Amino acid sequence: MQIAVTHKDADFDALSSIVAATLVYPGMVALCPNSLQSNVQQFLALHKTAFNLVRDLQYEPNAVRRLAICDCNQWRQLENSAFLQECTQAEIDLWDHHLHEGDIIPTWSCVDRVGATITLFLRIIQERQIAVSPQEATLFLLGLYEDTGQLTYDGTTPEDVRSAAFLLEQGGDLRLVVDFLHVAYNETQKKVLYRLMRDMQQYQINDKRVGVGIVQIDQYVSLATVVQLYARIIDVDAVFVVFANEAGSFFVIGRSKSPDIDVRVILQDFGGGGHAGAGSARISGEVYTAAAIREQILTTLYRESSAGPLVNEMMSAPVTTISPDTRLHEAGALMEKKGIRGLVVVEDGRPVGIVTLWDLKKLTLHKQQNHPVKAFMQRNVRTIAPDATVREAAHVMVSKDIGHLPVVADSTVVGIITRTDIVNYLYGMI
Repeated sequence: MQIAVTHKDADFDALSSIVAATLVYPGMVALCPNSLQSNVQQFLALHKTAFNLVRDLQYEPNAVRRLAICDCNQWRQLENSAFLQECTQAEIDLWDHHLHEGDIIPTWSCVDRVGATITLFLRIIQERQIAVSPQEATLFLLGLYEDTGQLTYDGTTPEDVRSAAFLLEQGGDLRLVVDFLHVAYNETQKKVLYRLMRDMQQYQINDKRVGVGIVQIDQYVSLATVVQLYARIIDVDAVFVVFANEAGSFFVIGRSKSPDIDVRVILQDFGGGGHAGAGSARISGEVYTAAAIREQILTTLYRESSAGPLVNEMMSAPVTTISPDTRLHEAGALMEKKGIRGLVVVEDGRPVGIVTLWDLKKLTLHKQQNHPVKAFMQRNVRTIAPDATVREAAHVMVSKDIGHLPVVADSTVVGIITRTDIVNYLYGMI
């Protein structure tokens, strides 16, 4: 047996690639995932007898001699992953336009920087002069146009454009392509779009505008098209939406039209997949909350953006520290002497609190000045790494309403960055 497989929630590039594999590998069958995007389902409802597709595995793993894995390089993203990994007698051919490394180790691979995986198959189809039917050409056009944004995304290459011309010559129907790439929105999708328009928050990260939002929803149905439409309506450079369902799990969709914002990189901490312009991730509610996912996305966006200087370039060092048993009046005197507005409280070399001039001003009784700082210090200390960006530090300060961030490396305080540093930096930029 030879089987072509692709990822869950298959889009047109995934479906077209496994169908193209049946042309490149004589005798191969395409295993169609059960989870498909809705416009792909609609297309197959009309064309289900036109392609060599199977929906169920009826083979023994040791009978499979070749696996063509398409548009995916992670085992966990494949449907029937456990069965496929048991196919130990099979050679694995990997076809993908995602250049990041995955955990699938192929026998042979065709991985290249093109706009869609189907382009890689069309390269071989044209070299071998393999016949392509009008139905196949239309499906391949759908895969190519969907993953390249109708040949407008930054990742589109001259080879993608030449492949589109070839498919039109084979009878690919652009009217059907338009119909299935621009489907009518159902009531659920309209409600999601309304919530995005109402609740999405926008952030300025460097010179890019990014929308990040959370939407509660009962089911994940064709949400990617809604996210794309929202991004076009408000004209942001990138958008990330955390969809939360009643079961407590999450589905994150990201879209980007900026080469400076790589969706795959932003979502990789959650085990997500995709490429620079589009990606998604399924996340268990046992580890994250929706708010925590949003914060992680923002933190990664600030870290990965070309956001100017790093914290270690602007922090103050060495840091003036005190012990938890230092008296409040002693802390106040030290701040006045040093001309600073905050002190890091350290125990066994680790930051355990912060006391600020503002904390001391709130004290009303004179006798409180003799108490140790551990009785009044802020204990939930937020810290930042020296290689974080200054914009990332600004985001933490604003979101947590704090004025001092100890800079910690290897559990040791190596510096401090303050709200004043951030303001000076931002106005310096202006």
